[in-house]
Amino acid sequence: MTPRPRGSRRAPLVAGAALLAALCLAGIGAPWLAPPPAAQDLAHRIEGPSPGHPLGRDDLGRDVLSRLLWGARTSLPVALAVVLLSALAGTLLGGLAGVSGGPLDAALVALMDLLLAFPGVLLAIAIIAVRGPGIGSLLAALSLLGWVTFARLARGEALRLRRRTFVDAARASGAGRGRILARHLLPHLAAPAVVQATFALGGVIVAEAGLSFLGLGVPPPAATWGGMLREGTQHLLDAPRLALLPGAAIAATMLGAQWLGEGLGGRDDAARA
Repeated sequence: MTPRPRGSRRAPLVAGAALLAALCLAGIGAPWLAPPPAAQDLAHRIEGPSPGHPLGRDDLGRDVLSRLLWGARTSLPVALAVVLLSALAGTLLGGLAGVSGGPLDAALVALMDLLLAFPGVLLAIAIIAVRGPGIGSLLAALSLLGWVTFARLARGEALRLRRRTFVDAARASGAGRGRILARHLLPHLAAPAVVQATFALGGVIVAEAGLSFLGLGVPPPAATWGGMLREGTQHLLDAPRLALLPGAAIAATMLGAQWLGEGLGGRDDAARA
């Protein structure tokens, strides 16, 4: 495989990392950068931008900039936690199935096919409907769907690596499947898993926003980008910024994750070449 030029890998990597870092820092600094997100002022509802409220107020008189920043404190940590849980579980299960083969591998493939047979959004809605809305339900629903992609990737890589001489040498020395996976395969599975995680981050952000848009995410009065988008659609004619601004935040996060994934993917390709 011919690696991409160094400059073409570095530009999206730096741009994506900078954009995601800026969004994370904005969320961290929300308590110092904006007023409380739940403070209402019905006398100034749907008010346009002003020096004290640069992005205006929403239909309850709450500061839009504050809710965007505090929404980052909810949406981004949820997405990062889902990606982390999915990556850990999927990589371990997929790697173990790939190095083991036999019934364990067949059982994992059957489970992945079963989960992929259901529409992801409908399965997430069903899980949240049973457990009730909340961060815990959101993490459970999205992680249950997210680990499959990482498991398929890890299984494919493990099947490729299990034929390498260093794995044969480990088996010959008496190493078991767990030791082979932990000491010899996981270091090789980490790089593609990290690349996949960056691409998955954008998808999780959209999924979380979609569930929040349907009222199945973090319940009010917590600020989330999906919840703001749902509230903003009621004012598309008189105040379209209430929907456009959270939509832009979601799009910026997806773009940053995409750029970061492209940059890391190019480096991974270069390492394999």
